[in-house]
Amino acid sequence: MGQVDRCSSSEPTACMDHALPARILYTIGYTRKSLRQFMGLLLPAGVDAIIDVRLRNRSQLAGFTKQDDLAFLLREGFGIEYEHRPDLAPTAEILDAYKAGGTWSAYEESLLRLLEQRHVTSIGQHIISRYQRPCLLCAEPAPDHCHRRLVAEWWQNYLPDLRLIHL
Repeated sequence: MGQVDRCSSSEPTACMDHALPARILYTIGYTRKSLRQFMGLLLPAGVDAIIDVRLRNRSQLAGFTKQDDLAFLLREGFGIEYEHRPDLAPTAEILDAYKAGGTWSAYEESLLRLLEQRHVTSIGQHIISRYQRPCLLCAEPAPDHCHRRLVAEWWQNYLPDLRLIHL
């Protein structure tokens, strides 16, 4: 497996290292981040595309990250592309079972089976070929118990020389 790093919000410029290989995948969660903090992590890292891996991205609670608002904000305000990829999200059944008190290990096992069924490696190849520094977006503030980490690690296992950085 390739390298995995974390970037703290107090040192966002550490996320961008021009000596790194071109194949970098970032992940970020928006919960507990203001728009200023969110963009303060993406911009210094050189993120050129947000890949929204949320199943439900139109919630009133999503604030600035509601699908249409976020796509407009990123493209028009910062020149960052936006793609909503629900095929990288858990099914409603998997997500709802976890939120209803299921264990992380059961959620992870179900999601990994789903990722295999959906052939997400080819999706990752397509995304990595289109963008230099894509970033998977989900709600969870940390990657530890978030499916974006599982998708990113899946790609890292199957796509050579992919470096992960969790913003």
